[in-house]
Amino acid sequence: MPTVLHDGPYSFVFFSSDRGEPPHIHVKRDRQLAKYWINPIELAKNRGFTEPELNDIERLVEKHQPELWKAWNEHFAP
Repeated sequence: MPTVLHDGPYSFVFFSSDRGEPPHIHVKRDRQLAKYWINPIELAKNRGFTEPELNDIERLVEKHQPELWKAWNEHFAP
């Protein structure tokens, strides 16, 4: 589970088993986990985050979208 970046209390990670899915990022904090599609940015799954926190996380995904996209392509390149 490579960690792509940290921003505040959040860790942005990939699961290596996600190769067959469209580009996305998992965002973790404590026991909460959310999954966002990278392009276009959209919440795919949420486990435990509140709506205001999801809004903050989505802004962070937008802010870091270019580097998340690059990291996805580098990690999952054939």
